[in-house]
Amino acid sequence: MSAVLAEAAPAAKREAAPAVAVVLLGTGVVGGAFLKLLNTPAAASLRLVGAANSRRQQTEPAKLAERNLREQLKSTGVQRDDAALLAALDASDATIKVIVDATASGELAARHAEWLVRGYHVVTANKSLGGGELPGWRALQAALANGARYGDSATVGAGLPVLSTLRRLRQCGDALLTLEGVFSGSLSYLFNGYDGSRPFSALLREARERGYTEPDPRADLSGEDVARKLLIIARNAGFALGWDEVQVESLVPEPLRAIDTEQFLARLEELDEPLAALHAEAKARGNVLRFLARLNQRGHARVGLVEVSAEHPAARLYGTDNQFALTTTRYHTQPLVIQGPGAGPEVTAQALLGDVLALG
Repeated sequence: MSAVLAEAAPAAKREAAPAVAVVLLGTGVVGGAFLKLLNTPAAASLRLVGAANSRRQQTEPAKLAERNLREQLKSTGVQRDDAALLAALDASDATIKVIVDATASGELAARHAEWLVRGYHVVTANKSLGGGELPGWRALQAALANGARYGDSATVGAGLPVLSTLRRLRQCGDALLTLEGVFSGSLSYLFNGYDGSRPFSALLREARERGYTEPDPRADLSGEDVARKLLIIARNAGFALGWDEVQVESLVPEPLRAIDTEQFLARLEELDEPLAALHAEAKARGNVLRFLARLNQRGHARVGLVEVSAEHPAARLYGTDNQFALTTTRYHTQPLVIQGPGAGPEVTAQALLGDVLALG
């Protein structure tokens, strides 16, 4: 129905079935940003039929339509029941039924393949399946053979067109040879700003206060989030890599890995001396430190802190920028570089919405 006809006959629009019915799992910062986008004209063809956080859910149309749905779910709504959420999708007359996973739950990610087999489309910001153990990735690929579609643009680069570009290149017969880049907005911010004039721990506390890191910064400093993104890209490029085939260098000293979050935050200064020494060595050689992910054409993958020259592309990043440099059989003399903000709920939610709209 055109916009003109929709305005001329609002009652008809309300009676018509939506083109796309959506259940949202996760109403945190990304899920909350997605809910706001559902109230924009761009999402006019979508109808939210269910929403849930980790404890409560809502499927009543009147409640779902309220602007403060995210806040309401913190204290009201019925107990979380995924079967009831899927029943709400099934009861919809929509021709396209989508589950949007805006969580980081490994348990939920493990169900993506099952949902695809049952005929639901899945759109996700959750990296736990695509960047997890190889059998999970293979189960996902097998499930996609049934015709359902998997929107994963939000899993890498907060929606920067990395995976879509890579897939288009492969469709044209191109092949990835090497990949290098900065895949973490928080680590990008930390090392773009770390010049030795302030302790690393002070910069880390500042980044945490600004919301650039996870509440427990070890989720960023461990390198595991970057490794998941590297696996997602590599697998989409045709490298069947397992988790144990990625060499991951953690920035968290061994004594700080098993303690609770509050203890870790109280001992951040223990990060300072090792990083200050590395910074001084790099500076003496005219280099800077960057946390890079690298993949070569033999499938060797590594994530960790490296020295790069001042002329290196990663040395010229700003703020939370991500950067992906793809060398392919056709982009061989110079890599194809994709760069831009790699963190933020708004851009991540936009990537989710874009993948949902692409199903229509």
